[in-house]
Amino acid sequence: MKRILTLYIIREIASLFLLGIVVFTLILLMGRLIKLTDLVISRGVPMADISRMILYLMPSFLVFTIPMAFLLAVLLAFGRLSADNEITVMKSGGLSLVEIMPPVVVCAVVAVLLTIAISTIGVPWGNTAFKRISFDILSKNVAATIREKVFWDEIPGIILYTDHYDEQNRTLKGIIIQDSRDQARPMTIFAAAGKVGCSPNQQDICMVLDNGSIHTAGKGDEYRLVNFNEYALTVAGPGKEGGIGRNELDMGIGELRQQINNPATPKSTRLKLAAELQSRFAFPFASLVFAVVAVPMGIQNRRSGKSAGFSVSIGLLLAYYVLLSLLRTLAERGGLPAWLALWLPNMIFLVAGLYCLRMASLERSIQGAVQDALLALIGKKA
Repeated sequence: MKRILTLYIIREIASLFLLGIVVFTLILLMGRLIKLTDLVISRGVPMADISRMILYLMPSFLVFTIPMAFLLAVLLAFGRLSADNEITVMKSGGLSLVEIMPPVVVCAVVAVLLTIAISTIGVPWGNTAFKRISFDILSKNVAATIREKVFWDEIPGIILYTDHYDEQNRTLKGIIIQDSRDQARPMTIFAAAGKVGCSPNQQDICMVLDNGSIHTAGKGDEYRLVNFNEYALTVAGPGKEGGIGRNELDMGIGELRQQINNPATPKSTRLKLAAELQSRFAFPFASLVFAVVAVPMGIQNRRSGKSAGFSVSIGLLLAYYVLLSLLRTLAERGGLPAWLALWLPNMIFLVAGLYCLRMASLERSIQGAVQDALLALIGKKA
């Protein structure tokens, strides 16, 4: 009997879970489709390269969409079971709400393991590969992307502004370049004229600048000014010296730990890397926390249909992500230890979920229980 019930609940959650992943992933992908479509129309990028770019983006999307889809799936599944009185039938057969939880927990553990694998392996691989193919496409079409009197930021860490640009001859006039690839020594370059081109191997982007100056800021009040008649600014591909820098999303677990433990790493960077390391494991466990929260919430929404389940899931997700973002920002600024800041949302939602689960098992309304608790708290203060 329990085996049949377990398979029934797992099948109910799995179908909605897969549907949720597709829907949420498409929603996140919509933000990128405009730019990807522009690559095809304006630059003639082959569809095969666009497909590869979408593939490389998938891990970054799935890290978010798996917990989102799982929360929605459990809410809708238990909302339907409750609306059709199947939960009542299970309870009349001697099963408590806690005894119905194991198949939900099994699904949650699968979602957690899948998200951890994607977060620790897929995200660094996907981000690195996406940067590489984006740079390859840009190096072949760099001249067609620059616009005069418009800030150009196609290359990470570099912002270009030019008063005049001749696309046919690839010449620029009135140039300002902000080069922040080296965060410790950012440079501002002014040049009267210049020309855009590629290196002989066609793998690097270079600009030859004429009659200008380089302003470099260092630690404290350190400042350096260099005037030049001709200066070649070269941007190499990802992973190369002088190329596009790697950030925390491009690093695996081992590299993150190495950089955190490296005394030469600046404190601000170390805090940011520590927050990213903790998020690689804390965020996937949101699926397990959502399992505890979603079951009682789904049962409580039995009279409101699927629209209420969707609304509740969006509300819970917003609350979780806002709290997570605030605490992560606090950790990156050194206000809280990274492990505490990144795991605290899971702890808060787990405690709230266990409370809601207890109220649901006692056949008490969650909303009524919360109101009673608030009234009791107000009465004590009075």
